[in-house]
Amino acid sequence: MRMFSRRVQILIDEERYTRLEREASRTHRSVAAAIRDAIDRAYPPDLEAKRAAVDRILAAAPMDVPETVEELKKELDEAHDRVP
Repeated sequence: MRMFSRRVQILIDEERYTRLEREASRTHRSVAAAIRDAIDRAYPPDLEAKRAAVDRILAAAPMDVPETVEELKKELDEAHDRVP
């Protein structure tokens, strides 16, 4: 969950606010969440940086993966114990 650190105040007309309320209600979100989503759609984050990260992940050498959840938990616990 993101921590919000900036407050923005805007004035909008009644018709726009009604559309925001309708969308928020339809999607079971707050009006603020609907506004944040609209901002993300209109001004997406740096997609090139995300693509580069995906490319690095896909180019990584294959690695062995434990066969069971229990083995994976044990491996993660051991790795966690090694962290200074």
